[in-house]
Amino acid sequence: MKGLYCKLGEAGKVNFIIQETNVPTSIGDHQVKVQVKGCALSPVSIKVIVRSLCSDLKLQREHIPVGREIAGIVLQVGPKVSFFQADDEVVGILPLDAEVSGLCDVVLMDEYSLVQKPEKVSWFEAAAAIKDGLRAYTALHTLARMAVGHTLLVLDGASPFGMLAIQLAHYHGVKVLATATSPEDQAFLEQLRPSVGVLESLVVRVIGVWDSKVDLVDSCLEETGGLGVDIVIDAGVRLNEEEPEVKKHLPHKHDIITLLGVGSHWVTTEDNLQLDPPDSHVLFLKAASVSFLNEEVWELSRSRQGRYLHIMKDVVEKLSTGTFRPLLENPVPLYEATVSMEMVQRRQVRKRVVVKL
Repeated sequence: MKGLYCKLGEAGKVNFIIQETNVPTSIGDHQVKVQVKGCALSPVSIKVIVRSLCSDLKLQREHIPVGREIAGIVLQVGPKVSFFQADDEVVGILPLDAEVSGLCDVVLMDEYSLVQKPEKVSWFEAAAAIKDGLRAYTALHTLARMAVGHTLLVLDGASPFGMLAIQLAHYHGVKVLATATSPEDQAFLEQLRPSVGVLESLVVRVIGVWDSKVDLVDSCLEETGGLGVDIVIDAGVRLNEEEPEVKKHLPHKHDIITLLGVGSHWVTTEDNLQLDPPDSHVLFLKAASVSFLNEEVWELSRSRQGRYLHIMKDVVEKLSTGTFRPLLENPVPLYEATVSMEMVQRRQVRKRVVVKL
């Protein structure tokens, strides 16, 4: 059986290849054998790959599996598995140290990495939303402690993660502002404003940062009466004025700090964020906090396993009720997985989902 894997090439380039894979014939006490029906392709962090190859995760493999967000049918369970039985429909996330790709026909997973998939949720939706839903919960509940009446700024609101963050915040009575990085994204997000019936008030203001005439800080302060926002979830930030062209649409860290309100939370995806003493002083005066969004930590602590499963169960429940409506293009067949993954990695498309018939 074949799976999709990545290998770090020269100059930090990531190469994606299809290769033959053998799934272990023996099954562990708490393992579940799953026939994969859907697998989401998300951008791969080069830094995670490098650290894996350097044995930070004690991995000694040349190729790293790609496609960790899966949905499928349980084929077999280990003797001590209590959560599942054969023919159950499940969804979950393969751990970082997984040996097989989620695009393989069959995978072995720990039962504590899976949850039941509601019957009315499709394979496509389940695989597409499980990780972004986990990220949204981690950002808004665990890190930002959102509450009714808060004002949230979601940068790159038209991304798959941004859309679920907007929907989760709206569900909890949070006022949402979102940025758009292109005219197309702005047109889409504008449809979510109060004038649209069923999606009423999902977003109260769309800020087109693609337009050089639009100032992010001024827009946020105007919308909040000069008080600033309570929560910011970024999609990366510029640390200096000499950043590459691909980061031109990202706000500068000083802009984020300026638009924060008193007692606010900045949830960042920038793993090398550097704050100078003046930056820290402003954050101190505002009693603001900075948190780093890394949803992988849930699998690194046994004490968090129960909450991890609770979050994933709530994500699929919200998919079932229509609270979550993931934003994705049409599913792709397996033979297009390599090309699709390369496009995802180059940020030419947001995310792809491979659905197997």
